[in-house]
Amino acid sequence: MIRHLVMWKLAAEDPHQKAMDAAGIRSRLEALVPLIDGLESLTVSVDLGDNSSNWDAVLESDFVDADALDRYLEHPDHVVVAAWMKTVVASRSCVDFEV
Repeated sequence: MIRHLVMWKLAAEDPHQKAMDAAGIRSRLEALVPLIDGLESLTVSVDLGDNSSNWDAVLESDFVDADALDRYLEHPDHVVVAAWMKTVVASRSCVDFEV
């Protein structure tokens, strides 16, 4: 199994806008679960906001294998979500590893 972790710093500085953007990330990504074969689980969590140096949101997703992760990354619906996310994200960090 491959775990795919992604963390984002959102571009918005207004707390209300930041919360709306994080909710948009969550809803768009979680909608992909039934569409992609081999995507076992996907959760988007939002930081508590107590520390401004923290990342704003994190994705934790599990795939049956590396091919399933590749299918997710290349899936047309994911490509659309990723393009939208570029409009609300200031920076991104990612790590993929076997579990």
